[in-house]
Amino acid sequence: MADIQTQDDSSRTGGRSGGSGGRGKTTISDNVVSTIAGIAIRETDGVHSVGRAASKALGTVTGRRSGASGARRAVKVEVGEKQAAIDVDIEVEYGIPIHELAERIRTHVVDAVETMTGLEVVEINIVVFDVHIPGDDDSDDDDEGGSGGGTSRVQ
Repeated sequence: MADIQTQDDSSRTGGRSGGSGGRGKTTISDNVVSTIAGIAIRETDGVHSVGRAASKALGTVTGRRSGASGARRAVKVEVGEKQAAIDVDIEVEYGIPIHELAERIRTHVVDAVETMTGLEVVEINIVVFDVHIPGDDDSDDDDEGGSGGGTSRVQ
């Protein structure tokens, strides 16, 4: 969680002072940063979905609807006193240049998180786990994570 000290504005407000030199403390929860980042990612054109099938299924099992709460589970954050780091798994739309999409995601997330929280976003790690092909029936979800027992040709 981030704790943000509020500065005394007496010098800018004509000399009114709270007496203690500050007006209090604001604490920003990891869940808040995760939700903001998740919404910014979902609003980026070219992103089909956020989170792998397991996190989507968890939402169904627990009875939670998709949306902000689903985005929060699919976006992992680490929040310090002044900085935040974000990890996300996404499925992209077929035909979208992935490297360009990743930069757009980073720009949108940094703008949203820094504007709304005042935290500096120092890192956004994006894992593209699938490509969505329009008209595909999502029947391939059962194959996720399985290698079929074959040996990888590349390292």
